[in-house]
Amino acid sequence: MSSMKKRVLFSTCAALTLGVLAHTSPVMAQSDEPTIKEDTIIVSARRREENLQDVPLAVSAFSAQKLERMGAVDITNLQSQTPNVTFVVSRGTNSTLTAFIRGVGQQDPLWGFQPGVGLYLDDVYLARPQGAVLDIYDVQRIEVLRGPQGTLYGRNTIGGAIKYVTKRLNMEKPELMARVNVGSYSQFDTIISGSVPLVSDKLAIGGALANYQRDGFGKNIYTGADQYNKDVLAGRASIEFTPSENVFFRLTGDFADDDSNAKHGHRELPGVLGGQPVLNDVYDTRAGAGDKNNVETRGGSFLAEFELNDKFTLKSISAYREGNSQTPIDFDGLPVQDFDVPAFYDDDQFTQEFQLLFDTGRASGVFGLYYLDANANGAFDVILTNLVPGLGFTLFNSGNVDSKSYSAYGDVTFDLDDQWSLSVGGRYTSDKTTAAIVRERWLGNGSGSFAGNPAAFLLSVDTNIRPSRTDNKFSPRVSVAYAASDTLNLYASYSQGFKSGGFDPRGNAAVSAFVATGFGPETVDNFELGAKGSFLDGALTLNTALFYADYTDQQITVQQGADTDGDGINDTFVSGVFNAGKSRYKGLEIEGTAHFTDQWSADFNLGYIDANIREILSGGVNVANQFVVQNTPDFTGSFSLNFNTQLAEDKGSINLRGTVSYRDKYFIFNAAAPGFGPGVNPLFPNGGPALDPNSSTTLDASMIWTSSTGKWQLSLIGKNLTDEQTRVAYYNFVTPSQLGVESAYSAFYAPPRTVTASVQFRY
Repeated sequence: MSSMKKRVLFSTCAALTLGVLAHTSPVMAQSDEPTIKEDTIIVSARRREENLQDVPLAVSAFSAQKLERMGAVDITNLQSQTPNVTFVVSRGTNSTLTAFIRGVGQQDPLWGFQPGVGLYLDDVYLARPQGAVLDIYDVQRIEVLRGPQGTLYGRNTIGGAIKYVTKRLNMEKPELMARVNVGSYSQFDTIISGSVPLVSDKLAIGGALANYQRDGFGKNIYTGADQYNKDVLAGRASIEFTPSENVFFRLTGDFADDDSNAKHGHRELPGVLGGQPVLNDVYDTRAGAGDKNNVETRGGSFLAEFELNDKFTLKSISAYREGNSQTPIDFDGLPVQDFDVPAFYDDDQFTQEFQLLFDTGRASGVFGLYYLDANANGAFDVILTNLVPGLGFTLFNSGNVDSKSYSAYGDVTFDLDDQWSLSVGGRYTSDKTTAAIVRERWLGNGSGSFAGNPAAFLLSVDTNIRPSRTDNKFSPRVSVAYAASDTLNLYASYSQGFKSGGFDPRGNAAVSAFVATGFGPETVDNFELGAKGSFLDGALTLNTALFYADYTDQQITVQQGADTDGDGINDTFVSGVFNAGKSRYKGLEIEGTAHFTDQWSADFNLGYIDANIREILSGGVNVANQFVVQNTPDFTGSFSLNFNTQLAEDKGSINLRGTVSYRDKYFIFNAAAPGFGPGVNPLFPNGGPALDPNSSTTLDASMIWTSSTGKWQLSLIGKNLTDEQTRVAYYNFVTPSQLGVESAYSAFYAPPRTVTASVQFRY
């Protein structure tokens, strides 16, 4: 679509939306007591409980009931229901998250990198992308906040935040929920949760345990192992204590063990040495690097909440988390050990946050202090056997990144009168990052440093550095809200997001002098106009937002093969992060619910974004036209039709839901992968296909029966019923530069069509 057409469509959508709001609000003012046909959604996006419609922020909220109707299994299922976001499983992993909101995120799931989208579990920030594709169980709601967050949340996040909220335990009576899912590919899940009061009104314990099992969507033709299978055990336990009505304590612990097989890519080119043809099934592979994979995460937190009086509440949130991953990455996707990468990552973090929440009537808000002490460590071998036939060649890389962050933040809302309110916030952040990076070249299949190969011979140490940097930044926020009527709220806001600089733990100082200096911080200045309204006596809820963002010094990651000895053969890879000059993102978001009758309703959302990198200077020349914005479709949207009815004679209720979702074509990395034609690479004379995903339309459907008592529930849920084959990630070391004889040209795909039946019991 041309830029002119995009501008016209954007302007038209914006004008229509504002026109609807302008012409509908006077009608609503005539209704003294509008009928509310949708359950009120209470969120804590501003660190206090508020009606979603009253929050002057772009927030999408999903209650537990709505998540059930959607058939949401993990966080990636929210992608179709939230405008201008990309939530997918990262390449070569089962549980590492790639998250983008409004064009801001982190494509490279590397240890030690600060993500652009923050993930929170009950207000505890999760610093690592590994293990972040959390399965949805035992949650009260999930909130997705779009745009920079820093004056309200413990860790500043430049693109937005995803917030899991679990409910407090029942202090009055025991509760139990048991659920079994069976479905396609031998799916068999069991989830059980419950709580028991030990001292009425004072003390309760609770927990949840979930086991997810599923065969693979495909096969490893070489080893016979399942591809894209699932083998996850996760759990959570908590103790809550209320010694008085003004004091509350919660101690929680959680874990997740993912023993699913390693996920290898579908090679999109034939083999060079063996001539293996491209496999027909996109979920199949011939990878020979191994199938054993393990990702473990552990965490605990302690919340202490003191209601000092009717105006002030003090909170302390202490948390510790750790995780480790061991995985083989087969870049070439073939049995031959031409470009294989065995790797491990481990990390730990401690966070401490103090919050003072207040509400004096005309003024309300939060002040906070936040501390993060995190370590991320990783190492891997790049085994390029065919570069030195008979002997083998290996690149060893290890990186250790220590991060310390000190922050003070505050956000205060002043009610100027019954209609106008002003919010002012700010955050000061001081981030210190220290790294230890080692890069070695070895003769042999596997290094002595990683694999402990006694036959390997150390050729050179290309990198052995311990750089450090400190980034300090004050980030402001201001917003104005106007209650045009009892059912229409308008707001305008400005907020600045900030992400500190750092070091690429895969950097090669022998090739690039910038490895030791690292990359600098990036900032986003975000301007937003929004409207949230309820119309037609509560039959229509419509939330819209227009945003404009100036993105300065955007951090861009580049990886490619490199020739260090001038023989015309790439014998290493270069990984680097640099700061682009200027980018501008502007867009529109619409979310709503329409009730046609007591039985029929619809949910809908639409996202549009015009994202452009405007300036990248190289040698004084602007080369921005050589780069694209990643993981950001121009258009996203979905439409869901719901039917809910009560059956006769206390037979319960039926809910039917069908959803059509659309995502425009987009680029996965900052460099487009349009494929290449015959003659470009002599090893692949027939050329190669494009790797970036095309536009896609998917269809989901669900049917849920709930007994009249609410104790029993039966459901049947279908996902991707049209069986769309959609790429979500890829490896490309063929163009623009070859690495390895077979090289890497593999793609990863979203799940195929699945059907799941469930039975649930509640007590």
